[in-house]
Amino acid sequence: MTNQYTPPKVWVNETNGGNKWANINSPVSGARFDKELPVGEHALQLYSLGTPNGQKVTIMLEELLAQGIKEAEYDAYLINIGEADQFSSGFVGVNPNSKIPALVDKSGAEPVNVFESASILVHLAEKFDKFLPKSGAARTQAFNWLFWAQGSAPFLGGGFGHFYAYADEKQEYPINRFAMEAKRQLDVLDKQLANNTFVAGEEYTIADMAIWPWYGNLALGKLYDAAEFLQVHEYKNVVRWAEMMAEREGVQRGRIVNRAFGEEWEQLAERHSAADIDAVLAKAPK
Repeated sequence: MTNQYTPPKVWVNETNGGNKWANINSPVSGARFDKELPVGEHALQLYSLGTPNGQKVTIMLEELLAQGIKEAEYDAYLINIGEADQFSSGFVGVNPNSKIPALVDKSGAEPVNVFESASILVHLAEKFDKFLPKSGAARTQAFNWLFWAQGSAPFLGGGFGHFYAYADEKQEYPINRFAMEAKRQLDVLDKQLANNTFVAGEEYTIADMAIWPWYGNLALGKLYDAAEFLQVHEYKNVVRWAEMMAEREGVQRGRIVNRAFGEEWEQLAERHSAADIDAVLAKAPK
């Protein structure tokens, strides 16, 4: 092996360079500039970006609205992580970890800040008594797969996705390492779905909403342009589930919120009412 890296005795941040994504992060947390977050008229205020982690929450909210729960109406504001919006004083005040998504629930006597996508899903599921079994084995299974997603997605996103799609140069070892892990996770999911309609059983839950934006989009060829490389067609149960999920109205509506990339009919920077989504989807090819 040539140009082998030898770690120094003490790590020094030397990530500055041409890679936009490498230069955003820092070993120091906290706000970098003062800026208040916008606030809309609804009780639920979402600050996010239409990445897989952001899609989890907007899919949940749109599924709640599809159930006729008017109290789930929300304002969704774009946090452009490429422009470092997540380091504003307002956003850090909601999420000190500076990661999307972040939710402010103003429905009670005091506003509640909720961050981490799984925490937001659980908060909304318990608040509205939807998409999470109340007790017993079914509830445990939903949590098993919800937290499986939280532990697995960083390997797919921060690991495979970073080195395969975003790193300055293609490196064999990290791509192979994370491709193997991504395929192992697909295999785990495929075997679970072989005997279950949804991930946690026969009931649609927040586990499906958490997993689909990552593995569903991957199975449908909409993540990293890596479907052929990872041979996702081999995971037939995952593909079946991914296609079924993609037909849901809540998924179709939620996946476009806070998106600032993709086709025109997939982009909706801000959402304040159902009409905002309707106007964008009306542009979709028939």
